Amino acid sequence: MTDILSLEAFVKQVRRDILRMVHKVNSGHPGGSLGCAEFLVALYSEIMEHNPEFNMNGEKEDLFFLSNGHISPVFYSVLARSGYFNINELNTFRLINSRLQGHPTTHEGLPGIRVASGSLGQGLSVAIGAALSKKINNDSKTVFVLMGDGELQEGQNWEALMFASAKGVDNLIATIDLNGKQIDGSTDDVLNLGSLKSKFESFGWKTLELEEGNNIELIISKINEAKSHLGNGVPIAILMKTEMGNGVDFMMHTHAWHGKAPNDDQLEIALAQNLETLGDY
Repeated sequence: MTDILSLEAFVKQVRRDILRMVHKVNSGHPGGSLGCAEFLVALYSEIMEHNPEFNMNGEKEDLFFLSNGHISPVFYSVLARSGYFNINELNTFRLINSRLQGHPTTHEGLPGIRVASGSLGQGLSVAIGAALSKKINNDSKTVFVLMGDGELQEGQNWEALMFASAKGVDNLIATIDLNGKQIDGSTDDVLNLGSLKSKFESFGWKTLELEEGNNIELIISKINEAKSHLGNGVPIAILMKTEMGNGVDFMMHTHAWHGKAPNDDQLEIALAQNLETLGDY
């Protein structure tokens, strides 16, 4: 296992990447991206068996699907720094004809991207399909999917939740980013989700809770706990509480930075709070 200090340094570099990407084009979603930096670093550095020599079919390797595709900056940063493509390509984020669009797409052939995820609420269905494919092909690897709490307001998710348990999709781990915020305010104010643990359990899912979803050591421990339940006939969910804008003090505890880029002064302040780097692009 990589030591925790190295992983935390990786997280800080990912934060720098996110901030610089959205600042350059004055567009993008820094809040949720920053909140999920620890999760994506843990997944690609410690948890998944994956191959940067990208094969779209993903045979004999773990797969990850990003359902809340607007947090593409964190995904692109982790992919680039995990060897999927050159980190200098991060300079092209959201530019015309770039492979790094605001929401991940597949038509430009960006390594690491297996499904377009601009429309919310669809990632779980795709992940279930991939998990069933692995079962049919006697592929023992695991499928992971990350979903936002706001996108659980989309009805397709609940059909997918029902299907996964009914069909015993037990090679799937779905993580829900519970930051309690979406573009228009708190999830409680926009459309209260109630007790997600009770809902997931009533749909037949093994449901784990992670209270500190920005603690990379606890993330790794919780995902490993989830993995210990694989193959038992039920799908697995992790309800992961995070802080939107984590690591940048003026972006935390508010939904205001869901889809807003920092200006020049704000960028410098934010970067100064994340000084340990592996090297900017």
